[in-house]
Amino acid sequence: QVQLRESGGGLVQSGGSLRLSCATSGFNLDYFAMGWFRQAPGKEREFVAGSNSNGRKTYYADSVKGRFYMSRDNANNLVYLDLKKVGPEDTAVYYCNRGYIDDDRGYRQLDYWGQGTQVTVSS
Repeated sequence: QVQLRESGGGLVQSGGSLRLSCATSGFNLDYFAMGWFRQAPGKEREFVAGSNSNGRKTYYADSVKGRFYMSRDNANNLVYLDLKKVGPEDTAVYYCNRGYIDDDRGYRQLDYWGQGTQVTVSS
């Protein structure tokens, strides 16, 4: 029974920081790459960040590179996304999912998704 549960979202001022967490259960996190996606109102879900199974390789969308940082704590079944220097364009529901790493294309989504956590950036 795979479960992914996002948390940590909320209201944050422009320029501020926030940490999102994804608690996983029902599978061995050591065996999977994990990723973060987001969906803003009226827009398609988009890739944000991903990491390989041990967290030593990370991949970021150009829009967040240098501002967002993904990490993971496999022993505690946790995946993180640290948002820094956020702006209104970062307002969205953020989702984690599990996937795999393609040698040429980086992170690829696989199957399960969490329920999402809302991030709202205000002035």
